[in-house]
Amino acid sequence: MDVHLQAARTAAAGRTLDWEGRTPGDGAVYEQTCRYLDSPNSVVRHQWLADPPPAAATVDPAVLAQRAVDSMKLAGPHIASPRPTGKGLVRIPMWLWVHQSPTTYGPNTASASAGGVSVMATAKVSKIVWTMGDGAVVTCTGPGTPYTAAVGKSDSPTCGHTYTRTSAHQTGGRYQVTATSTWTIDWQVSAGGAGQAGQLTETRQTQLRIPLAELQVLN
Repeated sequence: MDVHLQAARTAAAGRTLDWEGRTPGDGAVYEQTCRYLDSPNSVVRHQWLADPPPAAATVDPAVLAQRAVDSMKLAGPHIASPRPTGKGLVRIPMWLWVHQSPTTYGPNTASASAGGVSVMATAKVSKIVWTMGDGAVVTCTGPGTPYTAAVGKSDSPTCGHTYTRTSAHQTGGRYQVTATSTWTIDWQVSAGGAGQAGQLTETRQTQLRIPLAELQVLN
């Protein structure tokens, strides 16, 4: 129920509002309108108050946008390559790519409403930063390109890294890889204040550990 109070005036047809035996100096009579969210109807009544009612809180669209984003349950990258169950080789290009879904890459759309204001937000990953564990950092602006056997030992055209040292010296004999996605969220007011818009940014991470070995050459 949405309740709104405003100062009441003398009613139509000469009917005076009920002051309950009080005089204007004691306070004021206010008109109370109750609007039910699941019904187009409303109830209007008059109420005497000694002090003015508090002003209605202003709804901040940015707060609603954040509420919409929270409902999306955005997650870190769903890494397709590298795989913790595989074994990479030094000096062989490693292709980096991720699976795409609404919660791990986008686009993801949600809305939130309060106080007659509605906001629509759309989130999408704008970049993924890969920390490879050997000191290298790779920034990719897309999901990466899936590897196929037909490309052989070629570098990835979009997102990749080549290790030059095995992971034998690392804890557990594996490099720790961290993929951090940056979500860019565009929002706009769809009701109750058209024209207002903005942008939010959030990050999510996924980590895994991968082994890297030397290529063994048999004579």
